[in-house]
Amino acid sequence: MTTPVAAHRPLIHHTGFWYFPVAFVARLPFAMMTVGVLALVVAMRGSVALGGLTSAAVGLGVVVAGPVLGDLADRFGQRRVLVPVGVANGILLAIFPLVVANAGADALLLSAAAAIGLTGPQTAAMSRSRVMALIGDRVDPARRERTFSRAMAYESAADETAFVIGPFVVGVLAALIAPWAPIAGAAVLSFVFVTAFALHPTGRAVPERSARAAMAPFRELVHPRMLVLVAAVFGVGLFFGSTLTSLTAFMEAQGAPEAGALLYGVMGVGSAVLALAVAALPVRFSLRWRLVAFSIVLTASAGAYTVGGSVATVTTVLCLMGIGVGPSLVTLFSLAGNRAPRGRTASTMTILASALTLAQALSSAVTGAVAESVSVQTAMLFPAVAALLVLAMAALNASAAPRWDAVTTAADTGVAAAHAAPGSTPSSR
Repeated sequence: MTTPVAAHRPLIHHTGFWYFPVAFVARLPFAMMTVGVLALVVAMRGSVALGGLTSAAVGLGVVVAGPVLGDLADRFGQRRVLVPVGVANGILLAIFPLVVANAGADALLLSAAAAIGLTGPQTAAMSRSRVMALIGDRVDPARRERTFSRAMAYESAADETAFVIGPFVVGVLAALIAPWAPIAGAAVLSFVFVTAFALHPTGRAVPERSARAAMAPFRELVHPRMLVLVAAVFGVGLFFGSTLTSLTAFMEAQGAPEAGALLYGVMGVGSAVLALAVAALPVRFSLRWRLVAFSIVLTASAGAYTVGGSVATVTTVLCLMGIGVGPSLVTLFSLAGNRAPRGRTASTMTILASALTLAQALSSAVTGAVAESVSVQTAMLFPAVAALLVLAMAALNASAAPRWDAVTTAADTGVAAAHAAPGSTPSSR
């Protein structure tokens, strides 16, 4: 049972100082493997097309396995899932350079890449689940909402920072050592840090197996109140993938293709900073209206991006896009955390993460094909289309959220009363 003294202590007291650094580094294998696989296949096989297919196979594996791993973690605990998954992922990454070096059938290469995706450690989703459980169980009720907002802001900023640093590390290791070095580095990180994250004491914060009787049915995950958030996150993923690919094509037309990732980093870093700043917003600025406001900023700046122009103009617009996309992503995950069906927190977070990954992969492939076969200007329209999807889902959510959340709160109150037991605390909505 939560004691009054423990309840008034900050979240860092309940997680321990090393939790957040370990959880952040444990995200990097996931952020490195798609880009690392692409770079390795292109370097060793000399085929961009095959490299793209291999990278897509990794993404497909992640999307297929994500919801399954989340459901298993909700049922049996994160340790029992993450330890074998992290070890398997490390082994598959370690042997992947040998598979690429073998000039055998492409089917074997694609199968190995899909296996890497299937065992991709869903550290970010699991971290959100743990932090949410700790806040619900051990933080003083009067401080939960603000603590939750800050924690979700940090988690989203950590995700974006990892996805900026990951490709950068891949490029540095490949340039300074060899094309296989990024994959080897990701394997080591998966072995060490994913395992350390899995075994961290915060893993006990998630419900034990005996709590499965109180788990909401799977159909709650496909309720419209959840699907609208999945669709919005999918739109954010489309935005990320189309922006990176179209920006790369734009800079290639300027004669500096290597600068595309650097400029994308400008947006990513700004987005991460603004994501953290969301925690400072007043509570009366509700999540549903935050999503509308930030998606409007995103759509307007993405519209300006379609005009293109000079490198300086595009850089300025990218900064504005970061103002919209980072806070939008934080708000979406915060809404998902509030609405996560009973006992399905990890499932909810992995579904959203999988939607983000799938959208990035699809939009990267489509945008790249359009940039090459049609024009760069046409490809630069895609981020605006993605932003419009986010805005549409934000508007739908704003109109229906009062009804959806009222029903959810009433249902959870009834269940909490029926299942209340010593040591359990109803989650704050």
